[in-house]
Amino acid sequence: MTYVLGISALYHDSAAALLRNGAVLAAAQEERFTRKKHDSGYPERSIEFVLQHAGIVLADVETVVFYDKPFLKFERLLETYVATAPFGFPSFQKAMPIWLREKLFLKSFLVDRLKELDPRFTSARLKFSEHHVSHAASAFFPSPFEEALVLTIDGAGEWTTTALSHGKGNTLEILKEIHFPHSLGLLYSAFTYYTGFRVNSGEYKLMGLAPYGEPKYAQTILDNVIDLKEDGSFRLNQSYFSYATGLRMVNGKFCKLFGEPVRLPERDPITQFHMDIAASIQAVTEECVLRMTRAAHAEYALDNLCLAGGVALNCVANGKILRDGRFKSVWVQPAAGDAGGALGAAQAYWHCEMNKPRRLPKANTDAMQGAYLGPSFDNDQIARQLSRLGAQFERLTTDDMLNRTAKALVDGKAVGWFQGRMEFGPRALGGRSILADPRSEKMQKLLNLKVKYRESFRPFAPSVLAEKVHEWFELEEPSPYMLIVADVRPEHRRRMSDADERLFGIDKLNVPRSSIPAVTHVDYSARVQTVHSETNPLYHALISRFEAATGCPVLVNTSFNVRGEPIVCTPEDAFRCFMGTEIEVLAIGDCVLVKEDQNAALKENYTEKYELD
Repeated sequence: MTYVLGISALYHDSAAALLRNGAVLAAAQEERFTRKKHDSGYPERSIEFVLQHAGIVLADVETVVFYDKPFLKFERLLETYVATAPFGFPSFQKAMPIWLREKLFLKSFLVDRLKELDPRFTSARLKFSEHHVSHAASAFFPSPFEEALVLTIDGAGEWTTTALSHGKGNTLEILKEIHFPHSLGLLYSAFTYYTGFRVNSGEYKLMGLAPYGEPKYAQTILDNVIDLKEDGSFRLNQSYFSYATGLRMVNGKFCKLFGEPVRLPERDPITQFHMDIAASIQAVTEECVLRMTRAAHAEYALDNLCLAGGVALNCVANGKILRDGRFKSVWVQPAAGDAGGALGAAQAYWHCEMNKPRRLPKANTDAMQGAYLGPSFDNDQIARQLSRLGAQFERLTTDDMLNRTAKALVDGKAVGWFQGRMEFGPRALGGRSILADPRSEKMQKLLNLKVKYRESFRPFAPSVLAEKVHEWFELEEPSPYMLIVADVRPEHRRRMSDADERLFGIDKLNVPRSSIPAVTHVDYSARVQTVHSETNPLYHALISRFEAATGCPVLVNTSFNVRGEPIVCTPEDAFRCFMGTEIEVLAIGDCVLVKEDQNAALKENYTEKYELD
């Protein structure tokens, strides 16, 4: 057995991933163990988990691969500061001590930390991948394709911000690149910052806000901020930004262009202006990626496309690419951000450096195993943890647990669902989920305000039986990782009255758009997850029971956490979240818990437990 360990750390979303003879064995983000969202520290707990899952120690691992090259990143940082001196001095002054203390000497730091697990570990066993190679490898090698184009778009790696690659068999070749400071990811983050959301975590809020607005400022962005070419290549007008050298994303000139100051988070209200700004940058982003993908297909004439990098989490843009029809199939790495770089770094080393052959998965599957790559707990472990916490629960057969849970959903209850292995990536996919009835007109607002403790406009995703997806959504392709947005089919939509059509902004939220209003956005779209019996038979069985009772093969699926909290990892995490929110039923392994049966003294104040994201 040959093991390769991949690590991403010290920038965003630290993680570890383990390959055994090239097969993906385990992967997890550090945040799930430390309970610190987007934890960027050394992934000590993640490494411990993947090794324990394999039943090995670090001495059994042949090679450890880090997901980027810090010296190249430092070179970019230093050259940028020199080129723009003296304007970036405050940022330079803040960044340099961190680089000199930790990142510049990352190799020795990593070797020292790895020696804590294996005293005989040497630097010869530590390799470094390039950032976008790691992203591209994570997108292509687990995909179901023998050959594909690979598009990776993020904020910035070492120098690269966008890369087009060609994957075939066990090879991966970068064809084209766009370099810092010209970055679609940073452009989107600049508007995230401008609208008062947190950079590197609030981008999905901006995407969720966009359908409430009109793209009134899209042409302003195209005329002034980004020079976008027909082939999707672009340059950003740096006179509007401060991210290259400053401590802010945008400057006064940017604010003057759009006529409003930066929104102060948690203080300034979200207005129609912010919704229109969100709609505008979303439209520009979609135009950028569509020009890229159309030009790539025209030049290379391949049928398959793989996506990774933070921008690949923009599921609205992904849906547009798929519906554009240039590519027959589109596959997105579920851990598309930096966490997935840990997996890609290991895969790039295994296939490209060691020249190991690639085994394609069975038809209609991929090598990510549904992204269920994290820890799991057997029923006895769960029962022991719950008993120690003072929980009141009933242990049931699998059949009875499914029936009890399905009935709770039919009765309109919010259900915590903790089953099997934890998901790798930012989406809960039926392993660590909060579930509800999508037919309820009040469920979206109820879940946002009373369970998730977050903004009321935030949309929820539908989990739908894979074999029924085409009956409910305008989608023929599988979407197992909740990374494709598709429209609800016309026969399930509700006609809008003239008064409804005249509504603006957040007022649209309260108008039911379909027979499954809890998962239908204001533009009739939904972020679809197809549930497959091959990768998650228990979740598939639950939705099937719900369908048998209601005729609806769809459930609301949102991550098992509150705003600012990482998705739950352990039974203890799940119970604390259950007791800190208005989740009414918890199905965890073969144990079922009902809220009113619990000791009220165990209830926690979850509204202030985690830093807001």
